[in-house]
Amino acid sequence: MGEIEGQTLEQLCVSSGMRMTEQRRIIARIIEAANDHPDVEELYERAVKIDKNISLATLYRTINLFEEAGFIAKHDFKDGRARIEPIPDEHHDHLIDIRSGKIIEFYNEEIEAIQHLIAKKLGYRLVDHRLELYAVPIEETKNKNLKHEK
Repeated sequence: MGEIEGQTLEQLCVSSGMRMTEQRRIIARIIEAANDHPDVEELYERAVKIDKNISLATLYRTINLFEEAGFIAKHDFKDGRARIEPIPDEHHDHLIDIRSGKIIEFYNEEIEAIQHLIAKKLGYRLVDHRLELYAVPIEETKNKNLKHEK
């Protein structure tokens, strides 16, 4: 994940003509290395471990710059924190465990086909979409139901 047309986030920035300071390079590498959809606070913690001179303001400016360039996406998974991920090579959707905050990426051809069919039936051609499923673990639901039965 994190590469568009075989390029890293850092390479994309350079090839687009973006001026890449060492701090921007560090931030790009941290975003690309993340596999947990970190928020800004988490990215900041990781960045200052590498360069203690990176400020929160620099991080916010860099994230906004990368987002405006279309290289990263911000997600709001209803936890009040903007989550960051590089634009993926291939489309995927997200399932969010609302108890733990764990985010699982998935792709399902049937769901994709149904979304296109719905748009077509309504007279549209689907050009983009975002699917987010919010869930709790099945085991937790079973345990809760057992407690109510007693």
